[in-house]
Amino acid sequence: MEIKDLNKRSAAFAALEGFRELTPIQEQVIPLAMKGNDIIGISDTGTGKTHAFLMPILEKIDLSKQEVQAVITAPTRELAVQIYQRAEKMCEIESALSIRLISGGIEKSRMNEQLKVQPHIVIGTPGRIRDLFLNEQTLRCDTAKIFVVDEADMTLEFGFLEDVDQIAGRMGSDLQMMSFSATIPNGLKPFLKKYMKHPQTVMIKSNEQFQPKIRHILVPCRHLSYPEKLLQVLKGIQPYVCLIFANTRALASETAEKMRQEGYGVVELHGDLTARERMRALKELQRQSKSYVVATDIAARGIDIEGITHVISLGFPKELDFYIHRSGRTGRAGRDGICYALYRSEDDPIIRTLEKNGIHFEHQNIRNGEWTVLKDLHEKHVRKSDPLEQEISKIVKKKKTKVKPNYKKKQKQQIERLRRKARRQMIQEDIRRQQKERAKAKMRAKREEEAQ
Repeated sequence: MEIKDLNKRSAAFAALEGFRELTPIQEQVIPLAMKGNDIIGISDTGTGKTHAFLMPILEKIDLSKQEVQAVITAPTRELAVQIYQRAEKMCEIESALSIRLISGGIEKSRMNEQLKVQPHIVIGTPGRIRDLFLNEQTLRCDTAKIFVVDEADMTLEFGFLEDVDQIAGRMGSDLQMMSFSATIPNGLKPFLKKYMKHPQTVMIKSNEQFQPKIRHILVPCRHLSYPEKLLQVLKGIQPYVCLIFANTRALASETAEKMRQEGYGVVELHGDLTARERMRALKELQRQSKSYVVATDIAARGIDIEGITHVISLGFPKELDFYIHRSGRTGRAGRDGICYALYRSEDDPIIRTLEKNGIHFEHQNIRNGEWTVLKDLHEKHVRKSDPLEQEISKIVKKKKTKVKPNYKKKQKQQIERLRRKARRQMIQEDIRRQQKERAKAKMRAKREEEAQ
């Protein structure tokens, strides 16, 4: 599908947004959505999935009915606001179209007043939509024919899926559901199976031409705190935009404050901000007025931030995928990117797991603005005094131009023979030592007997 093949409203919307061509996920999702299919869309942030569901919704809205016809949920206020801001532009295509943002930070009494006239499209966070729909009963989601769950994996991860479940459970049986996410974790599958009828899965893999070229660099904190080590790292980089991830809201707040004290312009993005502070942060992101963004995983997820050249992780997240998502925010569109991971000894298991999954970490440290290369974190050192390990190392490292069948099995057998030989030698040496000790003991006893 090309832009010229879009229906009238969608084509006008695409022109308004300045689209020259559709992205891969838009090409696949839009025709399926127009047919009424349930859809599971799997793609990264920045691939155009928001417009992939907004365009079919725009086409399907019946302006003669003043009732809720589409509900879109997002796990954070920031993401809900971002979707709402994009959807608002559809009102320039159809002036009679009404859209409401339902999220925290907006007075409930004000929202209830606005809902005296039901909007065509509702965009918001699951908890607030559920509250107005089921508790206040001022929002009539039961009339909607389309339900979109955006960033579904994060919705599950942070405990909002129960709210989404309660909303969907009170909507019609002819509901068209679309779920979009970077991944589909196992915990999400029962929910999708419960509400979706023969869903079409659209998975967008990164185009080889746009594969990120990302360097992963481990930086030891040692005796320093994460914010203290971060300030050292910042002296050794020159980012266009640097995205800094903290594992907790408290660490994000502490880090942002210390950076401000050192004169850095920082956008702070996490759940402990007030509604006004969060809106101000979003506006600063859109203006790109500051080069440093300190955020938690959930606050940053789904938010488009242009021009990220550096990503810094203050420690590793518990979930493997979260680190992948963090590092994937840089190195886009064929550009180079760099991801620094500040680590402590307790991060070793996840570092090893990431290495097994194909990530190569460089190991560096910085002092006084100067970077130094360290030895590989998990490099195996063979002691010179251990001849057995030296022999085993020779076998493992030995390169052969032609690999024979079962060479690994034969290699293991060879190593085991060396180990058995070493054990025999050790036992023999121990026996000889004991024999010498017994002989010495007999000599001492004999001398003592002669002395008496």
